[in-house]
Amino acid sequence: MTPTWSKKIAYLDSLLDIGAEQEGHPLSGLIDILSDQIEHYESERFAGYGKATGLDALKFMMAEHGLTQADLREVGTQGVVSEILAGKRKLNLRQAKALAKRFHVGLEAFVD
Repeated sequence: MTPTWSKKIAYLDSLLDIGAEQEGHPLSGLIDILSDQIEHYESERFAGYGKATGLDALKFMMAEHGLTQADLREVGTQGVVSEILAGKRKLNLRQAKALAKRFHVGLEAFVD
């Protein structure tokens, strides 16, 4: 019986936990096989999904960090933040840079 996609991910995580990604580890080849299978599955399964937008990234980061509009002073006033979150306004480059710095992610996360 072939393991499900989620089990393959769990197996891969277990291998990474024991350091099997190190060159010369007896199980390093298994990491390559599982990674290839997971990548193939995801490319087929999720091919129709587009890249997340800057707005998607912002909403995700806010939820992950428990932030409200008022917490995003580097973006602008609450009115500006509200318009961005409502999709009425796009993040500009200055705002995207500030958010990337705040969340320690690449600028491309917030640029459409």
